[in-house]
Amino acid sequence: MGAPPLPRPAEPRARLRDLVELAAREGLAGGGHHHRNYVLPLPEPEARLLGREAGTPVTVRIRRAGALPVVIRTWEHEDEVLGAVRGVLPHVPQCLAKGDGFAVHSHVEGVPLSGVCADGKPLDTLLIGALAGTFARLALVRRGALPALPSGWPAGDTDSQGFLRTLVHLADRQIRQPNRAAFGGLFAALGIPEDALARLAERVPAMTRRPYGLLHTDLHRDNLIVPHGDAPPLVCVDWELATYGDPLHDLATHLVRMRYPAHQWPEVIDAWAAAMGDARPAAAGGLAKDLGHYLAFERAQSVYPDVMRAARSLENSFTRENLEQATAEVGRALEAAAVPLRLRNVPRAREIEGALFRWLASRRGRDHIAHVFGWQPDRRLPLPADFPEAAVLDALAVEGAAPANRVFKGTAHLNTVVRVPGHGGPVVVRRRLPEVRRRERGFLSEHAVLRAIERAAVDVAAPRALALGESHPDDRFAIHTYVGPHDVADSPDHPVDGLLPPEADSLVDQLCALTGVDYRQLDPLAGADGSYRGLKDQLVVLVGELPGNTRRLARRLGLPDAPRLDQILSRYGVSRREPSLLHGDLNPWNLVRRDGSHALTIIDWEMALVGDPLYDLVRHMHLTPTRPEIRDRMFRRWERRLPAAYTRDWRGDWQVYRRLEIVRSAYIDLDRIVNGESLDAPNVERAVGSYAATLAVAIGSLGLPLRSRANPGPAGVLA
Repeated sequence: MGAPPLPRPAEPRARLRDLVELAAREGLAGGGHHHRNYVLPLPEPEARLLGREAGTPVTVRIRRAGALPVVIRTWEHEDEVLGAVRGVLPHVPQCLAKGDGFAVHSHVEGVPLSGVCADGKPLDTLLIGALAGTFARLALVRRGALPALPSGWPAGDTDSQGFLRTLVHLADRQIRQPNRAAFGGLFAALGIPEDALARLAERVPAMTRRPYGLLHTDLHRDNLIVPHGDAPPLVCVDWELATYGDPLHDLATHLVRMRYPAHQWPEVIDAWAAAMGDARPAAAGGLAKDLGHYLAFERAQSVYPDVMRAARSLENSFTRENLEQATAEVGRALEAAAVPLRLRNVPRAREIEGALFRWLASRRGRDHIAHVFGWQPDRRLPLPADFPEAAVLDALAVEGAAPANRVFKGTAHLNTVVRVPGHGGPVVVRRRLPEVRRRERGFLSEHAVLRAIERAAVDVAAPRALALGESHPDDRFAIHTYVGPHDVADSPDHPVDGLLPPEADSLVDQLCALTGVDYRQLDPLAGADGSYRGLKDQLVVLVGELPGNTRRLARRLGLPDAPRLDQILSRYGVSRREPSLLHGDLNPWNLVRRDGSHALTIIDWEMALVGDPLYDLVRHMHLTPTRPEIRDRMFRRWERRLPAAYTRDWRGDWQVYRRLEIVRSAYIDLDRIVNGESLDAPNVERAVGSYAATLAVAIGSLGLPLRSRANPGPAGVLA
C-alpha cells in the first residue's frame, strides 16, 4: 500500500501547524545539529488527515532556527530521497507531510544504536554484516530514481576523481564560504589558509572508476535504529545529507563517524567489500588504493564544522572547563586535518585557547571585555593622547571578529587589522605566538625602538607603537598603526621578487635616516665589541644550542659544529664603523609598498639592534632577491648619502657579512626543515625550498668539502 498523498493547502495546513506546535510542546525530543525530532501519538483529526489510525506514533522533524551551515547538501527535499530509498530499504521512514521548516515522518519503533553500543565500542559482527548489506543495496539505486542532481555534477556516473573533486568544492561553497564572515578570522588565526580546500581539490589524484549509487553519507550510531519486532536488525534514518556518487565515499564517512575502535576497521572494510562485490562488483574496485583519499577528505572538511561548533558552544556557556573542552576539540580536529590540508604548524593548546577566547570576546562587546575580562597595560609604553584606554578596549573587542583577509600569521606573531571607532585609521593588534621557538634572538624592545624613531622625527616610514599590555588569558599584545593599503580589504603588497629601482632608493634613504636616531637611549653599551665579532659569537651560540637531531644532521651534511665554526669564522674581521640603529631583518615581507608611490614602509622591528650600518644592507640583500644592478645602485647611493665614518672600507667588508648570513641560513633553515617550524610563513617557505643551494654555498664559503648527496633539499634532508 503506497503512502497517502501529502496534504495540500488551506485547512489541512493549519492542522499540520497545530501538530507541529503540539509536538514541540509535548513530544519526546531528540535530534541532531540540524533538526529537532519530536515523537508523539497522532491526535484523531491529524491521524484522519494523514491516513493513519489515531494514536499512531509519528516523528515531527523541525529544522533548527539559526543552525550553522556545516554540511554538504545535494538535495533540498528529504522526502524525495525517502521515496527512492523505499524501493531497496522498505523499513526507512515515510514522509507523511511537510511544510515550511518541518516534516512529519512515520516513526521507526526502536532505540538508537548509540544507546545500545556507545561510540568507541566494537559492533557485533552480525550488525556489521547488516550494515554492509545496506551499503550494497544503496549502490543499486540509479540516477533515474532520484531527484535531479545540481548542475555541474560529474557526467558519466563512474568518474570517482571528479566526484571527490566535486565534494571538495561543495565543502568550500556550502560550509566554509557561508561561514566566512563569522569564522574566517578564527580559521586564519588557527593556521587554516583560505584556499586550503581549493588546493585540496587540485591535489585529488587519478582514481579507479566506480559506478555511482545512492549514498547516505551520515551513517553514525545516532542515525541507526535498533528496531522492535521483526524488522531488520538496523534501520537507517535521517536522509537529508544523502547524495549520488562513488560508494566508497559512504564507507569512508561511516568509518569516521561511527567511531569504531581501530582494530575493527579491517572487519568493517572487508564486510563492505564482500557485500559490494556480490551486489555490484565494479563498485568495490580500487578499494585499497582509493579509500584513503575519501578518509582524508572527511577529516579535512570536518575541521570547519568542528571548529565552529566548539566556538559556538562557548556562547551558550563560558566557563574555564568549557573553554578547555572546546580547545581540546579544536586541537583534535586540527590534528586530523593537518595532513590532508597540509597544515604545517598545528597550533598547540594555549594558542587555540587564545584564538577561541578572542572570538568569543568579539561577540560580547567592549563593555564585557572591560568589566569581565579586562586588560593589564604595560607601563613601559604610556598610551598616547590620540589612543586612550577606550580605544584599546575597542580594538580588543573587535579583534576576534576580524575577517580572514585581515588576519596575518607570521613566523612569530599573529597580526590582526581592525578599525577602531573614532581613531583616524586602522590599527594592527600584534600577538606573539605562544610556544614558538625563535632561534635568532632580539636585543631591543620593539615598542622602545618605534617610540625612539617617532621621537627622533627622522624620515623613516615605520608604524607607531600605540599600546602594550596583556589581555586575558595571560596573552601579551601590542597595538601599532597599520601601514598596509588604504583599503584594508586588500592584502599588503610586499616586494617578494626584489625591489624596483625607486624602491631600492627609498629603502637606502631610510637606512641612512636611522643614523639620526639616538641609539644610546636604547642600548648604551652598543658597539663596544665591534659588530662582526658580536654577530659571529651569537651565531656560534645559536649553532651550539640547536636541538640534537639538527646538529647531528648538520654534521652529516658537512656543516661544522659550534667550536669548529668559531675557529673558521674568527679568521675574518671588518673595519670599525660608526654604529647606528639597525632593523636587523629586512626580508621582503617586512617591507610594505605604499599606495600610489614607490616608497616602502618598514614593519616588524623586533629584531632591531645597534651595530654596523653595512650589516643591515647586506642582510637585506641576502634575504631579498637582489639583481646585481640593484645591489650596485643601493651600495652607491648608501655610500654617497652617509658620512665616511659609517661607510669606510665597505667594499672589502660586505662579503664578510654575506658569508656570515649564508652560513646562518644553512643552520636555521635546516632546523626548520627538521623540526617543521614556521614552514607556512612565506619567507620560510621560500628559504627551505632553495635549501640545496644554500647548503652548497655555505659549505663552500667556509672552505669545506661538499659531501655528495642525491637530494640535499627538504625531502632529502628528512629522508
